[in-house]
Amino acid sequence: MKNATAKRLGHGAALNREDLARLDRFLHPVRRVPAGTDLIQRGETVSCVRLMISGLSARYKLLPDGRRSIMALLLPGDFCDLHVGVLGHMDHSVMTLAESEVVETSQSDIDGMMGAFPNIARGMRWIDMVDQSITREWLVSMGRRRADRQMAHFFCEIYHRMDMIDEVGSNSFALPMTQEELADTLGITPVHALRVLQSLRQSGMVQFQDGRISIPKLDSLETFAEFEGDYLHLGRS
Repeated sequence: MKNATAKRLGHGAALNREDLARLDRFLHPVRRVPAGTDLIQRGETVSCVRLMISGLSARYKLLPDGRRSIMALLLPGDFCDLHVGVLGHMDHSVMTLAESEVVETSQSDIDGMMGAFPNIARGMRWIDMVDQSITREWLVSMGRRRADRQMAHFFCEIYHRMDMIDEVGSNSFALPMTQEELADTLGITPVHALRVLQSLRQSGMVQFQDGRISIPKLDSLETFAEFEGDYLHLGRS
């Protein structure tokens, strides 16, 4: 079975046997990281590129008063910052939300692999562009969608992103986020987040148990959220 990185890259480029073998060699060694650990801190000069192998992490910023804004979720197969070597320092932080496995490599190794393997390079450019597309959709959600539809839209997105890497089973997927973390992702208060979660649960569209999200009828949730998944660009390989 292909790893999550190869599955993600494979949506943006047709990978051959040599590409897959190179990716397998790339994914070592793996470092296990506890939940709540900063992989990258704001202001840090970063010397390596980090890739999520398993678990969950988030990009975030802290405001001067201590409030936090989560700006992106990083799932298995996601790069924390693919082209971090272009920047002099980090303008945000990345923290694990669950126990995770991470691979760390140098920017020069990434550049060398992209230069020698054009299919991998194309897949990485696709990942970079889709990440930007997801950021645009999050801005639309935060600025224009009602909180209950915004959260429903978020769950639909994560469902499809998890399904892309074969991490969905029986219409459910792991999402070990706290109420506070969900609130920081949507830009609402924890109390409001709790009310929205309770409303979605009572509607029967979403169920929560032991850090997993179950969506019994995806089409119903997508209709409620007004979800259009074109921004994920999943209809090609």
